[in-house]
Amino acid sequence: MAPEETADAASLLWSFERRFLAARALRTFPWQSLEEKLRDSSGSELLLDILQKTVHHPLCMRHPPPVKYARSFLSELIRKHEAVHTEPLDELYEVLAKVLMAEESTHCHRSYLLPSGDAVTLAESSAIISHGTTGLVTWNAALYLAEWALEHPAAFAHRTVLELGSGAGLTGLAICKTCHPRAFVFSDCHSLVLEQLRGNVLLNGFSLEPSVSAPSEPPGHDTPQAESPRVTVARLDWDVVTVPQLAALQPDIVIAADVLYCPETLLSLVGVLQKLSACRKDQRAPDAYVAFTVRNPETCQLFITELDQAGILWEVVPGHDQKLFPYEERLEMTILKLTL
Repeated sequence: MAPEETADAASLLWSFERRFLAARALRTFPWQSLEEKLRDSSGSELLLDILQKTVHHPLCMRHPPPVKYARSFLSELIRKHEAVHTEPLDELYEVLAKVLMAEESTHCHRSYLLPSGDAVTLAESSAIISHGTTGLVTWNAALYLAEWALEHPAAFAHRTVLELGSGAGLTGLAICKTCHPRAFVFSDCHSLVLEQLRGNVLLNGFSLEPSVSAPSEPPGHDTPQAESPRVTVARLDWDVVTVPQLAALQPDIVIAADVLYCPETLLSLVGVLQKLSACRKDQRAPDAYVAFTVRNPETCQLFITELDQAGILWEVVPGHDQKLFPYEERLEMTILKLTL
């Protein structure tokens, strides 16, 4: 195989791998490129390689995606093969038969590959909205903010990070694995989200400090292992948390992703940001980074208006270069840096 063809095949495999492990929509896969490759080749090596990078991937074997998703993926792979080759590929049908026998679950796993060669694996709900919350799945702005963080690790290195509305935990776990924070405080207010979040922290190899509303000791100081941040999962209701409780967390930097989904939540977010600006009177207030998908321009404008009225300075963070995670590129996403 010529060098250009080898590079194209590697790029195609990488695209299939990261999309499948993250259980992204099948329509986002490069099916047309695959068909073209299959037409140019009489062998089955490429399809076998795709199986190794997807359903036979070690991460997938340990933490499989939804059964329905794997079934649909394999069915589409078989259709592409049959459209080009008359001889069936036994390996495809054998894998599909195993998937058809598997039991469907209300929960599944998604894995996101990191540049270091590591990955963040998350247990998530199979439904976008489950048990009255959207916090049991990973949203696009969390991926976008994680990409920015991986490109700017110095913003988090040796600092205590507080994440508001952590959800499934993707952004925070990516930061913990690559940016060397001193401590990381995941937070949310829904009991099932917090339960899943604790499980995801443990699933990714981190130990947990006692789960309390606010640590009794400042997190991150005198950490015995410099390479492993001190990790806490905290119940934090933006409307009822107090300035002293936030001060006990001692955050140097605050992050949040995809939390601007309705005016009520937006107002609560601005309220907790105001409390954070007051919680370190003797020191510089923490910087904050809020990432969001622009779904409703009016909601985004309301957020800007409320920030201005609260006296919170903001600026748009320039777009970053690397596209590490498989989210829809047509979506408009923004990160604001706030000066509290």
